[in-house]
Amino acid sequence: MPSPTFFRPDERVCLFIDGANLYAASRYLGFDVDYREMLGFFRERCNLMRAYYYSAVLDTEEYSPLKPLTDWLAYNGYSLVTKTAREFTDANGRRRIKGNMDIELAIDMLELAPHMDHAVLFSGDADFRRLVEAVQRRGVRVSVVSSVRTQPPLVGDELRRQCDHFIELADIAPDFTRRQIEPRPRGTPARGQADSHGGLTE
Repeated sequence: MPSPTFFRPDERVCLFIDGANLYAASRYLGFDVDYREMLGFFRERCNLMRAYYYSAVLDTEEYSPLKPLTDWLAYNGYSLVTKTAREFTDANGRRRIKGNMDIELAIDMLELAPHMDHAVLFSGDADFRRLVEAVQRRGVRVSVVSSVRTQPPLVGDELRRQCDHFIELADIAPDFTRRQIEPRPRGTPARGQADSHGGLTE
């Protein structure tokens, strides 16, 4: 768990949550996130300015398993950033929904850099390494929340080396866990839920 002094009470902090990535990580580690408790966890430790949650949604009349969550987040303290996902059929003939939110997250973090002291990125995607470096050059500290408790680890080595502080998700999860679930092997996202690449499985 991060030391009590790592999050300074007076520093301006923003959370940047890659929704699909966090969902996949929590499934692999065997818990569900209580997003109300997550806000409380950070508000107790720092001056939390914004908590951004990024998610791609399918623009159809069908019921989306993500809609109850995204609706709740939008009304309960999170800044929800969404875009329409793209539907396609993969090589195995399975229906997939693809919606990568990396660009949206990167733009927001760069634009907010002059107005925050500390960015907390919930993602292990190594593609964010250059983003983290760019934000650090603007004087912002960057923490990455992901996990090395799985095989293979969920966080890319390049990203972990670049960030100022790596926070093991499994260490802080007890502070905002809704209920324990059976850990899921890597590569098998829950049916009808987001996979680690921002898609949905059907």
